[in-house]
Amino acid sequence: MGFRPDAVAHSAEATSHDDVAARFARVRKLTLDLAAPLSDADASAQSMADASPAKWHMAHTTWFFESFVLRDHVPGYMPFDARWPFLFNSYYEAEGARIARPQRGLLTRPSLDEVRAYRAAVDARMEAVLTDLAPEVLALVDLGCHHEEQHQELLLTDLQHLFAQNPLDPAVYPPAPRPPGAVPEPVRWIEGATGAVEIGHGGEGFAFDCEGPRHVTWLQPHALADRLVTNAEWADFMADGGYETPSLWLADGWTFVRENAVAAPAFWRRDGAGAFTQRFGLDGLQDIDRAAPVRHVSYYEADAFARWAGARLPTEAEWESAAARLDPQRGTFLDAPVAVCPLPVRGGEGLRQMFGDVWEWTSSAYLAYPRFRPAEGAIGEYNGKFMSGQFVLRGGSCATPRGHVRATYRNFFYPHQRWQFTGLRLAKDL
Repeated sequence: MGFRPDAVAHSAEATSHDDVAARFARVRKLTLDLAAPLSDADASAQSMADASPAKWHMAHTTWFFESFVLRDHVPGYMPFDARWPFLFNSYYEAEGARIARPQRGLLTRPSLDEVRAYRAAVDARMEAVLTDLAPEVLALVDLGCHHEEQHQELLLTDLQHLFAQNPLDPAVYPPAPRPPGAVPEPVRWIEGATGAVEIGHGGEGFAFDCEGPRHVTWLQPHALADRLVTNAEWADFMADGGYETPSLWLADGWTFVRENAVAAPAFWRRDGAGAFTQRFGLDGLQDIDRAAPVRHVSYYEADAFARWAGARLPTEAEWESAAARLDPQRGTFLDAPVAVCPLPVRGGEGLRQMFGDVWEWTSSAYLAYPRFRPAEGAIGEYNGKFMSGQFVLRGGSCATPRGHVRATYRNFFYPHQRWQFTGLRLAKDL
């Protein structure tokens, strides 16, 4: 989700058969629940090359388990349909030819019902063999669950982009419960660590390979904003000519906003008077919540806003060194099939909204850590080879399944992309 739709990982510790079986059942059910409101047409359409149809996400995650677990480790397994790996392989060169990503929306067949039948058949076979799998194969199942959680977020963001193209502004899910209206709180600055710090995954529990190795880096004196940037603050940036002031923008960013007529975050809508007062989401067209975190902004926009605010974006090392002391379970995450939305900050001290709500752009390029080595074979293809031209995001979003992220988690997208739940937190030098 960026976190490449097929970012591949490893598990650093063995997990019990019962734990993996329970996790497998829970993850697979959530995907079906997310797809429950969709018609065959809803699940087949593709609104842009960066997105994929919902039924492709459902089938691709199933292909992962069928290929890397059942085919490779269960003697005598026969594929559900020998033609389908060509349709549902993504970028695994070692797995052979595949349909081009921009053409996934042409797959009117297999139908959504056939994809559901595919999932049911693979799930039944997986459940029958789980208790007999060796620890290293259980680790692949665990990896497949984390992989599917990535696709759950991508399924939601791709659906939102798809339905935003519909003049009827349809709602996919009922709105999530929201607290009464809030007023944006003033920003407070929290001083960060200085000097030598360790970042990266240290080997305990699950992690994607790009999260390690753990290593030492050096931090200059700095501070982080205690909360995310809000819609109200973004509206002030717009009113002050932020999108019309070239001195605020990187050269590529200025070209991007000019060529694409970008004047507001993605999915913001003008009212009859020409003012941006509404936004489109999975709950349809709603008034913009001024106290909520701004979302669906590109790296270029985040960088320009930070410059306008007299600040900058944090580095990923600054962010991680601060987040390592916090609970990654606390935040607004995907817990059920509802119209996910980031929420206004509510009370508390210190750094808030570090996990959930929106992915936070950092100023760090997505590059390998010192001594990084990709895994062998097809499982090692999907992180290292994308370490070029992208920027790191941290913290997860309201569309990220709860429990999926941790302080070391590295998401990554190209600087112009903004259909994901991406926002920002400010930093400054001290």
